[in-house]
Amino acid sequence: MKKADIGVIGMEVMGKSLALNMESKGYTVAVYNRTGQKTKDFADGPAKGKNIIPTYEIKDFVNALESPKKIMMMVKEGAPVDGFIEMLLPFLKKGDLIIDGGNSFFKDTIRRNKNLSEKGIFFIGTGVSGGEEGALKGPAIMPGGQKEAYQLVEKIFRDISAKAYDGEPCVDYIGPDGAGHFVKTIHNGIEYGDMQLIGEVVWFFKNTGMKADRIADIMARWNGKDDILRSYLIEITADSMKQKHAGSDEFLVDRVADITRMKGTGTWTVQSALELLVPIPTIAAAVFSREMSQDKDLRLAMSKNFSFSSGKFGGNPEEMIDVAHDALYIAKISSYAQGIALLTAASSVYNFNLNIGRIAKIWRAGCIIRAQFLDEITRAYEANPNLPNLLASPKFAGFVSANIGKLARFIEVAHQCGVPALAMSSAFDYILQITSAVMPSAQVSALQRDYFGAHGYFKINSGSPELMVNSEGKVREFHTEWLVPGRPEKEITK
Repeated sequence: MKKADIGVIGMEVMGKSLALNMESKGYTVAVYNRTGQKTKDFADGPAKGKNIIPTYEIKDFVNALESPKKIMMMVKEGAPVDGFIEMLLPFLKKGDLIIDGGNSFFKDTIRRNKNLSEKGIFFIGTGVSGGEEGALKGPAIMPGGQKEAYQLVEKIFRDISAKAYDGEPCVDYIGPDGAGHFVKTIHNGIEYGDMQLIGEVVWFFKNTGMKADRIADIMARWNGKDDILRSYLIEITADSMKQKHAGSDEFLVDRVADITRMKGTGTWTVQSALELLVPIPTIAAAVFSREMSQDKDLRLAMSKNFSFSSGKFGGNPEEMIDVAHDALYIAKISSYAQGIALLTAASSVYNFNLNIGRIAKIWRAGCIIRAQFLDEITRAYEANPNLPNLLASPKFAGFVSANIGKLARFIEVAHQCGVPALAMSSAFDYILQITSAVMPSAQVSALQRDYFGAHGYFKINSGSPELMVNSEGKVREFHTEWLVPGRPEKEITK
């Protein structure tokens, strides 16, 4: 019997779809699920008559594979991943490969990579984006681990991945140990931001009195071939908002409960930003908005006590459509700049050696945040791999500088109408902060910290925003004795 080129563990939606994708590209695939009935249902259903080998014992699964064994796990993150690794180890030999294709926490991936490497087993933490359709037809794939491990599955991954408009496979080696899963986590954080920004624009349009089908038409126009907002999320917003509720003339979007759940990657993104001291206010706002959405009972109770949320827009809707378009694009640039800044910081701290332009190319098709906009990001980092921030790219800087007033206008009108714009506002404020040579709020808080805790402060030169340094170029630090008569100031030397 012919042995399988690769094996897939986990017969839920993603695992089944990936197995079918691999088989459609000419590979023989062995499959296994802890619950054998799911394997049988798959074998008797979608996999029937295909080069897919169903197995019902982990030993039989491993034995069904060509050597070196290549095993892709599509199981829930956390304990299930560790459990399957322990089940597999007795049947693996040096040079075999385990791939974790789920949404695992990158620090778990670093640990697993290290532990398995000591046993001579390769391990790749692989981000897979695109949902069920992407897994079946071609996802964006973000593998991180040993370079030689990736080379074992590079052809398979390139064959099954999405292809961008120029034919480039949406997969590339990301970096060592947890790099792939970290990049997938930040992809998801950016996804949170994108979804929240679009949602706030839709909420505003509904406040102007627009019906769902009218908003859908606007989104469809924004998804036009040459539009700067063209993206998968804009596309599916347009499509889904036209859907009618079963058995009625109402639109489904008007009957869907305003509760958005989370699986963890957005939270991990914010946690990583806090650890790495990187501000990502728009992505954080999206996470917090999802948390607020789940407090439905509280919001119902509070809505009865306040009336300012019932304001209606009284201006020209057509004017605001144009304003909202450019405002959304600027907010999107800001949100991506935040996510990329986090990738850059992690690359340095964890030695991932990430190539931002290459990552943007991977995201151009297959994944949830795929967008025309990503071509511009790719070009920006190809032109200058050392960009200090995406907003420093001449093309983005030019657009933002010329149109930032539209984002301010959108936020102002939304607030006047009682429409919260947490993500849009934080995107605007991020731009204001990162382009401020001096932040007066920080000047005040620096003095406050020194006053109550003797934490010290730095100084800027008189008439200049530049930091005061000594003759050796080291930044000078000071402390004022606030409770001592005369409040003497002294320089702190370390």
